[in-house]
Amino acid sequence: MADVVVQDIVKRFGATAAVQGVTLNIRDGEFVVLVGPSGCGKSTTLRMIAGLEEISEGEILIGGEPMASVAPKDRNVAMVFQNYALYPHMTVEKNMSFGLRLRRTPKDDIRRRVSEAAEILGITDLLQRLPRELSGGERQRVAMGRAIVRKPSVFLFDEPLSNLDAKLRVKMRTEIKRLHQTLGATTIYVTHDQVEAMTLADRMVVMNKGRIVQVGAPLQVYDSPSTAFVATFVGSPSMNLLPCSIVDGAGGIAVKLHDVEAVLPVPADRTDRYAPHKGKPMRLGLRPEHFCDPARKEAAGWPSVTATLDVVEPLGAETTVFFTLGGEEVCARLDPGFRVAPRQQISLAVNMDKMHLVDPATGAIV
Repeated sequence: MADVVVQDIVKRFGATAAVQGVTLNIRDGEFVVLVGPSGCGKSTTLRMIAGLEEISEGEILIGGEPMASVAPKDRNVAMVFQNYALYPHMTVEKNMSFGLRLRRTPKDDIRRRVSEAAEILGITDLLQRLPRELSGGERQRVAMGRAIVRKPSVFLFDEPLSNLDAKLRVKMRTEIKRLHQTLGATTIYVTHDQVEAMTLADRMVVMNKGRIVQVGAPLQVYDSPSTAFVATFVGSPSMNLLPCSIVDGAGGIAVKLHDVEAVLPVPADRTDRYAPHKGKPMRLGLRPEHFCDPARKEAAGWPSVTATLDVVEPLGAETTVFFTLGGEEVCARLDPGFRVAPRQQISLAVNMDKMHLVDPATGAIV
């Protein structure tokens, strides 16, 4: 096991900086997920930690040791890729043991490590099969097993579930989390899927345009995003951002949505924070679950808005509806028992205790 320290690393491809001054401290045994859209620099950062990409500036330390002059094979890290990278002519057992055989590990030790890893991953009965005889999920388990047998200080995962179907991704996500709980190894995981990030991470590292924009526990990032980018990227469906202004209201200040008669009171504990923004163009941030049926007990006293539904999506455990408010499309997540239909006009209570106020000039949440 080892901690990983990334200090002001930069990666340039010609004149383009793919990673710009990334600094991150990953604790021994921690599961950290780098998440962001395509091209944000997350995979490049992971590859620099692995030694597969040269660092343009900065420093990486693993277990307190600088990695600048350490070859990838000597870093004691194991990487699991998006494509399984299995040798097609080798059995599962030989694929898993290949790296150990190159290192001239004693045969008894190889057999023991492969057997232990296969048991952890539930692939003991597959050891004599070839990759072509395996499903996608089984191949990914083999790739993970090949990493486990090395007993690395750090596991690196580069979008390992991207090639799997939706149901299998959920299953393998659970397997990876169970694996980390069993081994307790330092793990750095890259994904563009924020659901994977939320469910797997001890800490999420949200990246955009080569930089880190927020680091925190998943629920911390979800509940308290630092910018509009984080607010809309983390969460599915994403946070609604509605044009608004802060105005004087009864007993305090309120949010006035564009083209909407309703005025939504601002919680009293945010008056001092939001009052300096009166009269400025702002955006109100509300997640879909912060709209609900006004008849719900907890909604007593909440302000409400009236909307005509455009689209209704019954999902069983919940119903997602879409409508226009303040000139913007809004998504709300409702209880399945709240019966609604397209083109129906309904009233929805709004939980303003969960609101966010965004400065559109900077993208920052104030």
